[in-house]
Amino acid sequence: MSGHSKWHNIQHRKGRQDAKRGKMFTKAAKEIILAAKSGGDPDCNTRLRAAIQAAKAVNLPKDKIDNAIKKGTGELAGGDMFEVVYEGYGPGGVALLVEAATDNKNRTVAEIRHILSRNNGSMGEAGCVSWMFEKKGTIYFPKDQFDEEQIMEAGLEAGAEDVNDDGDAWEVRTAPEDFSAVQAAFEAAGLTPESVEMSMLAQNNIDVDKATGLKLLKLIDLLDDNDDVQKVNHNGNVPDEAFEEYEG
Repeated sequence: MSGHSKWHNIQHRKGRQDAKRGKMFTKAAKEIILAAKSGGDPDCNTRLRAAIQAAKAVNLPKDKIDNAIKKGTGELAGGDMFEVVYEGYGPGGVALLVEAATDNKNRTVAEIRHILSRNNGSMGEAGCVSWMFEKKGTIYFPKDQFDEEQIMEAGLEAGAEDVNDDGDAWEVRTAPEDFSAVQAAFEAAGLTPESVEMSMLAQNNIDVDKATGLKLLKLIDLLDDNDDVQKVNHNGNVPDEAFEEYEG
């Protein structure tokens, strides 16, 4: 099971959500702003549609969602930010792809480089690891509310590529061009996901031991805590015992 999926589950557990509520609101609003730059109608903008759903999943208030859309389209001030991606390596040579949204590239790159250098990581050149990742739509359903047959029937018929067992959730993966259609199919079937997002998923994961896994999880958490970081993608396959100890 990929590190991305397990980390996703940790990040979406209620205790961690509560502890990071403000940061989650900020990240959700920034994603809406970035998505809305390509158009403010979610019916015609797949990325915006996903961003709004993700914002609703973390309970971002409707007025903040509306304001973020207006900032992205230029109707309100505050939409001046850049979308940047940083590439590098973490403990054990794990590839890192850090997505950020910032109004000051110099500040953000300095902060990311500092976090990496202090936590067994390093910044890489553009293109050094991005080729290892592929963009996919990812949709998560909690297992305690839905069974696999429900998810597969609605998802695969609409064009989903895979339905994976992700421990306490079903993970549905789609090609970017099928993302909107699969979301619509789930909505029509009355199936409400826990989260919906476009993700950069590693095509191949590398195994790390428990000690390295703990260092990697700490690094990801520190990067994720940065105000400008939107997502941290990696190709580390972290053992269960590392996740369990980290959560404890």
